[in-house]
Amino acid sequence: MGTFSIWHWLIILAIVLLLFGTKRLKNLGSDLGGAIKGFKSAVKEESEKDEENQAEGEKRAENLEHKDSEKPNANRVIESESIEAGREKSAEKSSERKDS
Repeated sequence: MGTFSIWHWLIILAIVLLLFGTKRLKNLGSDLGGAIKGFKSAVKEESEKDEENQAEGEKRAENLEHKDSEKPNANRVIESESIEAGREKSAEKSSERKDS
C-alpha cells in the first residue's frame, strides 16, 4: 500500500488530462523543452568564455615572462668585468700604500 501501482498512475494521468487538456500539456512540454535547450546553450557559452579567458591569461603570462627575460639584469656581472674591477682596486690599494 506504500507504493503506487500502474493503475494509480493511469488514474492520475487521466485526471491531469481532463483538467488541463492535451493542448495545454503539449504547450507545457514544448516550453519545458525550450527552457532546457536554452539552459544547455547558456552553460556551453559560459564554458567557452571561461576557456577563452584562461587561454588569454596564459598568453599574457607568457608575454610577461618573455618581457622579464628581455630586461637587462643589473645584478649580473660579467666575468671579465669583475676581473678588471679587481685589478683596478688592487692597483688603487697599492698606490695608496706607496703614497703613505
